[in-house]
Amino acid sequence: MTKRNAIFPADRHALYEEHGYSAAIRSGDLLFVSGQVGSRADGSPEPDFERQVQLAFDNLRATLEAGGCTFDDIVDVTTFHTDPENQFGMIMAVKNRIFNEAPYPNWTAIGVNWLAGFDFEIKVIARIPDAASHSQAA
Repeated sequence: MTKRNAIFPADRHALYEEHGYSAAIRSGDLLFVSGQVGSRADGSPEPDFERQVQLAFDNLRATLEAGGCTFDDIVDVTTFHTDPENQFGMIMAVKNRIFNEAPYPNWTAIGVNWLAGFDFEIKVIARIPDAASHSQAA
């Protein structure tokens, strides 16, 4: 069995060690990103919901960058929401700032009753652009 190729952002937060997981795993040309939450540097939840959602996307961006990807490389998104009916508008506002033109990635939203003190989590799968095609597009 080959060892996992773990990816971590430069400013990795305390949750990775506390809960024993990797920010992302690279497998071939895919990057499987663990659920990212709106945590502060010490791993605690950001209490303001809009800021928590934005921090989750910021943490996602840092993890994608560490794996050689951007939001444009995302092919599949799964989000988890503790109160989807009341939170969805705010989440869509943040999402629409990031994914603001078609084609959009696949997206599955799931209502849950517990996220370890958080109210929003986002996990993605991204295709890692190869160096040749990435430099041609630039």
